[in-house]
Amino acid sequence: MQFPESWLREFCNPPLTTQELADTLTMAGLEVEELRPVAPPFTKIVVGEIKEAVQHPDADRLRICQVDVGQVDGMGQGALLNIVCGAPNARVGIKVPCALVGAELPPGDDGKPFLIKVGKLRGVESQGMLCSARELKLSEDHGGLLELDAAAPVGQDIREHLNLDDTLFTLKLTPNLAHCLSVYGIAREVSALTGVPLQQPSFPAVAAKLADKLPVKVSAPDLCGRFSGRIVRHVNTRAATPQWMLDRLARCGQRGVSPLVDISNYVMFELGRPSHIFDLDKIHGGLDVRWGKPGEQLKLLNGNTITVDDKVGVIADDSQVESLAGIMGGDATAVSDDTRHIYIEAAFWWPKAVAGRSRRFNFSTDAGHRFERGVDPSLTVEHIERITQLVIDICGTPDTACGPMDDQAVNLPVSQPVTLRVARAAKVIGMPLTQAQCADALQRLGLPVVQGEGTLTVTPPSFRFDITIEEDLIEEVARMVGYNNLPTTPPLAPITPKLAPEATRSPFAVRRSLAALGYQETINFSFVEERWEHELAANPQPIKLLNPIASQMSVMRSTLLGSLLQVLKFNLDRKAERVRVFELGRVFLRDASVRNTDTTVEGFHQPMRVSGLAHGPNDMLQWGRKEQAIDFFDVKGDVEALLAPLRATFEPGTHPAMHPGRCARVLVDGRAIGFVGELHPQWRQSWDLPQAPVMFELELDAVLQRVVPQFQPVTKHQAVERDLAVVVAERVTHAEVMDAIAAAVPGTMLRSAVLFDVYRPKPLRAGEAAPAGGLAPGEKSLAVRLTLGRAEATLTEAEIDTAVQAVVAQLVVRTGGRLRV
Repeated sequence: MQFPESWLREFCNPPLTTQELADTLTMAGLEVEELRPVAPPFTKIVVGEIKEAVQHPDADRLRICQVDVGQVDGMGQGALLNIVCGAPNARVGIKVPCALVGAELPPGDDGKPFLIKVGKLRGVESQGMLCSARELKLSEDHGGLLELDAAAPVGQDIREHLNLDDTLFTLKLTPNLAHCLSVYGIAREVSALTGVPLQQPSFPAVAAKLADKLPVKVSAPDLCGRFSGRIVRHVNTRAATPQWMLDRLARCGQRGVSPLVDISNYVMFELGRPSHIFDLDKIHGGLDVRWGKPGEQLKLLNGNTITVDDKVGVIADDSQVESLAGIMGGDATAVSDDTRHIYIEAAFWWPKAVAGRSRRFNFSTDAGHRFERGVDPSLTVEHIERITQLVIDICGTPDTACGPMDDQAVNLPVSQPVTLRVARAAKVIGMPLTQAQCADALQRLGLPVVQGEGTLTVTPPSFRFDITIEEDLIEEVARMVGYNNLPTTPPLAPITPKLAPEATRSPFAVRRSLAALGYQETINFSFVEERWEHELAANPQPIKLLNPIASQMSVMRSTLLGSLLQVLKFNLDRKAERVRVFELGRVFLRDASVRNTDTTVEGFHQPMRVSGLAHGPNDMLQWGRKEQAIDFFDVKGDVEALLAPLRATFEPGTHPAMHPGRCARVLVDGRAIGFVGELHPQWRQSWDLPQAPVMFELELDAVLQRVVPQFQPVTKHQAVERDLAVVVAERVTHAEVMDAIAAAVPGTMLRSAVLFDVYRPKPLRAGEAAPAGGLAPGEKSLAVRLTLGRAEATLTEAEIDTAVQAVVAQLVVRTGGRLRV
């Protein structure tokens, strides 16, 4: 909320500087986000009156003005300055800001101040400058000179005349401080904090000269608890809004619209009371305050046409909906320059009946912001009296007459007493407190207090919607004591180190490992598109959010792959050629076996996973090798490096997001921990990707496991190597071959077995016979290098031959292969 300091000090003026006042508010929970002067510094600019304005002889757009600036800098009374001006509204009789010779205007776009000197424009001497609001940095209006009030004293400093040394306060209020959404509400807090008396506003009743009443029916007490209104006839809506009101509205961030709208906005900022003024002649019959009906349409004041339903409150007349209850009026009954008779309305709308309604239609209003937090229901009549008096003062005519007040209180909130235990307050706040201190703090806030034995019972006043439990009262006591006055007490607790098991590593170490492999970490929302769950996870019933923050983020993810694909698409759309990203995050699965604990939610399993994606070249561009696109084996190697020293095995697998023939299930010690594979062609096409990325997704718990290192002496005996080429069927996998080799060699004799070559024959032409001793169609040759050795002795040739023959025999038995000759 934004407001000028001078307006606040009219209600409560403590002996504090601007900064001290801001600090006091901030330490009471009303955070002052910004302090900003109304106008930047400038000097020697005074009120001037144009006495004469004639056309420049050599320029069509310039006028030569004789300007009276009073007795300034030793000039005699009535001395006129000769100033050349190009503003279209420069005319005789108006009063405008006049910068004298030597004046320093606010810096321009170049950041340098503008110094006024005596100069010549088209041969005519100019002894100053007449200023617009934009040149003084008061607004962006550059349509002409800033015209001042006719009563402005000639020669008065413009800063004094326009109160430009005022300061704008911008408060960042929490939702529970609805009673501070007005200048008077903030002044009430300042009075409580400083002890300076509060200037209570008075609401004298305006005499009713008419008996006219508009029929109003409140059909929805759960929507509207109180509805007050009155008719005012014969008003002049073409009157000008007073400059003082426009200035205050502008300093609250509100532009002037028309006198009636400005009056309504002014009272809202002054007293926190949103209201609405109808054009009486545009209302058909009476008004009905009710819930909307499905299909009803309303054109709002902002020009939008919306369709309401039975969850949205409306004010309707006998023929149509006229207003969105507590949020915005309708265009059909809006006041205009032709309005002569009006109906002023002020109501109490239940906060729950207004909350969230404007966001359904993608806009927000100051009125809705206040009503959904709570507006005092006890002062609707008094605030209408205030509005009525302003209407008479600004738009009144000799024929203006008011009708009687029509006030219907149908369902007002009933405040429930809340009890504060002084001992509990002292414990929560963390400092010793007496009952007298607590009672004084609450009474200064205007809260009625009934004292008991060690307790204080408060019945919240009508303007406090945020006091419902004991902790609310404790917060009020802490605010009045001052957060800066609370003692600094370090926590006392036994500190016992919690050491991670040596057989595990931290998630941070996993991140560092992936970063070392060339992947960059991404952090994404756990809320994803429902389509991703259907397509990438084959999850027909994803966990849906009750209140999603956006329509495309409506379900909880059960896989990280969709988030990574979105990151990939974002980067490719910005011409990134090589993308390698990973995410370590939580997924959400339905699991009826999960029970409620401190860390779990019944019915939902929330494991952590680590997922990665690679796209584009497998290495950065360099001269030493040809550019090659990433493939399955590159990412498979990254997975093996991530899991090392654990040895992973891979077997053909199927995953809804991955290519049916280029997907492997990852196993560690026989337990499946995830998948690695190329993106399914269907999803590559739907995501419009130039090539298929290769992805992996693993359970984080498995990735965190580590084998505790076991020290062994370095062997003193040299190992031997033997190469075997075995012919097997195309269906035989590398893992099956390695399992057969491991089963053939006893103990620790086999130090390693490495596949170093794969050979497949060229396809035979029609009628061509396979060469003798060659490979038949459907066969392949695998070349494996065996490294054999023993720690206690050098292997003999007989032992080596026995081991090799055993390997060949196992390969024949297990894979159906044969030794290639």
